[in-house]
Amino acid sequence: MRVGLIVDSACDLPYDFARKHDLFVLPVTAIIDGQTYIDTHDPVTTQEFYQSGLLGKGHEAETQAFSTEQIYDLFMEKIVTQFDVAICETVTRSRSLVFQNASDAMNLVMANYEEARRVAGREGKFSMRVIDSKQIFAGQGLLAAHTLQLIGQNVSKNALRHEVENFTDKIYTCIIPRDLHYIRERARRRGDKNVSAVAAFLGKALNITPVMFGRGVEGKPVVKTRSFDVAVEKVMNYAVGRVEAGLLTPYVSLSCGLSWSEIDALPGLNRLRDACESRGVELLLSQMGITSAIYVGPGSICLALASEPHEFSDFQ
Repeated sequence: MRVGLIVDSACDLPYDFARKHDLFVLPVTAIIDGQTYIDTHDPVTTQEFYQSGLLGKGHEAETQAFSTEQIYDLFMEKIVTQFDVAICETVTRSRSLVFQNASDAMNLVMANYEEARRVAGREGKFSMRVIDSKQIFAGQGLLAAHTLQLIGQNVSKNALRHEVENFTDKIYTCIIPRDLHYIRERARRRGDKNVSAVAAFLGKALNITPVMFGRGVEGKPVVKTRSFDVAVEKVMNYAVGRVEAGLLTPYVSLSCGLSWSEIDALPGLNRLRDACESRGVELLLSQMGITSAIYVGPGSICLALASEPHEFSDFQ
């Protein structure tokens, strides 16, 4: 039985890690200044976007989920013909139509897959599940890494689905937005009022950089600093402390909307690397994808890990 894992372009993971584990990325459409791009998480294309400045201020940028028909075609061509069981983990349904469209496509697939498998020479039935990750960016990447670990342990498909669905509520995420005005403007266009105009104004006027922390997308401000580097250091302190206290899966996911030279210079990153290495934890360090960078803004950082209930302040 061959099991495949599908994620969408909001899932941030190192490219080599995704390729090693045969991870299938469901693309998301990016529309920037009226031009349409398809985000497939290709690292060369992502780097070109950062260098071009298209993700920064002054550019009209938004993302759109692939339609049900587009996803159906991809599932029939790439998934049904190669796997016997497929798990599709999408960005949280509260922020995107990917979950709904993928679910609708799955229903069509389950009614029509038999001929495609016969032509491809694959025997037996096909089963599929679409799961709302309840996560974004690094959090979605962490869930994917944990799922791949379970697949490698050859757990049954029912046990796999049950574990993945329960595990989503154990993931804690820290986000450091570089520009609150950027987030407010993107949120306004989506009709999302979670980031108020007042908060955005204060962030600009007083040079405040917040740290958002919580389970999944339920993050709240836990720190307000006058410096991006200070905010990063606090997140690194938290991650090191939590790694040393113990995790529920041996991964820490960290995605950064920065160049690789800027990422390597992040304060506290080497301490986190050392803590992970000493505890047998893999640090999944990646450059934030195009979809993620459009959502939260270039220059931002997202860190995710899974553990027992705790507070950010427990590790400061």
